Amino acid sequence: MKSEIVIGHETGGQPVTFDMEELLATRLLVQGNSGSGKSHLLRRLLEESAQMVQQVVIDPEGDFTSLSDKFGHIVIDGAAYSPAEIEALARRIREHRASVVLALEGLEVEQQIRCAAQFITALFDAPREHWFPALVVVDEAQMFAPSVAGEIAEDTRRMTLGAMTNLMCRGRKRGLAGIVATQRLAKLAKNVAAEASNFLMGRTFLDIDMVRAADLLGMERRQAERIRELERGYFLALGPAISRRPVAVKIGPVQTGKKQQVGGLMPLPDAAPEDMEALLTRDLAGEAARVVPPPPPQPAPPVEAIAASIADADEQAVRVESASEQLDVQQRIEAIITELARSGEVALQSASAQYQTFLLRCRRERIIGPMPDMQAFKRSFAIAGAGLDSLDGATCDRILQLADNVEEDLLAPWLVIARAAHAGETQVDEDELARAYGTSSPGRIRRLLDHLERQGLVVVREDFGGVRTVMVPGLEGISAS
Repeated sequence: MKSEIVIGHETGGQPVTFDMEELLATRLLVQGNSGSGKSHLLRRLLEESAQMVQQVVIDPEGDFTSLSDKFGHIVIDGAAYSPAEIEALARRIREHRASVVLALEGLEVEQQIRCAAQFITALFDAPREHWFPALVVVDEAQMFAPSVAGEIAEDTRRMTLGAMTNLMCRGRKRGLAGIVATQRLAKLAKNVAAEASNFLMGRTFLDIDMVRAADLLGMERRQAERIRELERGYFLALGPAISRRPVAVKIGPVQTGKKQQVGGLMPLPDAAPEDMEALLTRDLAGEAARVVPPPPPQPAPPVEAIAASIADADEQAVRVESASEQLDVQQRIEAIITELARSGEVALQSASAQYQTFLLRCRRERIIGPMPDMQAFKRSFAIAGAGLDSLDGATCDRILQLADNVEEDLLAPWLVIARAAHAGETQVDEDELARAYGTSSPGRIRRLLDHLERQGLVVVREDFGGVRTVMVPGLEGISAS
């Protein structure tokens, strides 16, 4: 059976093919800003391989439901089933090798995430005798594998990250080949993105996304600008299932359409102003009267319930006080963060893994009290890892004031540079810088310094002997080499 499909063509007209057998073993990551043609690319891939392999599409916007019209995909409305039914459907899908589209557009965002997480987990947990090969396509993957905690509940975030990590890291042995598509690489969890070996990078404009895309494609920093210049429908492709070198491919046409969208220009209504006003105001009072009134206010709780809640609050306050007799809760939290930040093993973990390690440590030490959220933890972790707590207050405040202009993902390595600059050290410890950045690649460190210099956050000078000097604007007269 032929295992190759044509995804599009190079500039010179040569066809660009996908080896589907290789794709099943190596997975795929697609990036592109809104309007770059990312959904069109996924649709082309699904249509061309529909007769070769089972397909499961996680569709948060309902863009792929039209696949059922021509290729027989079963559309599952996520809003119509209970969690237990969703899991049962996933098990039957694996058993009967059905190609399906899980349409989630009828759910709120957090419900979409929980539904998709339970569905993917059930696919992953299917019995061994049902481990048939299948493509699992996740559109808008930054929703289901966020790089940082957002507005969703913590248990939801853990559930979806676990499901997506299992899909991309361990799914191959179970026959599941993950294909994830995202608008921004910076918003996608690194553990999920790192497991893909094939890449299709579309147009993106932010420097941090271009740098990550160029890094994945093995391109030099000066070539990253090429990603910004890509036209709609063009992607840079690389991977064992596509090509051993980056190639620019224009994605071919598709056979099915997506749902009607509001886009482009269309003629305005030609009604006269008085007719339009009549359309807007006719029977307005009657329509307002038909609106379902809000539910009546709930009665005030009885006095006994209020008294009981006050007693519970007092009891919790006593517990906090007793737990902090030897050390204030906030000081204990800061001490744990400092200890973790100076642990080489924890420093190389992803931000989400670091945060989970921190929460586990707090629970183990029975710390009761408000915990910092993900953003506050990352900032405290970066400050502790750079050793700013050993500086005097004025210097620390000055460095943190300059740090307000530093991107969140680059804060930790920049603080290491600023700390070395303040100390007047003759050399920046590259191992410490790499640990703060979470990498062991000298190339990534070099690109990091280039990026910080372009942002005006550092000044890099290199003499003919190869000695590099890094200065931090704002820390007058202090430099680190």
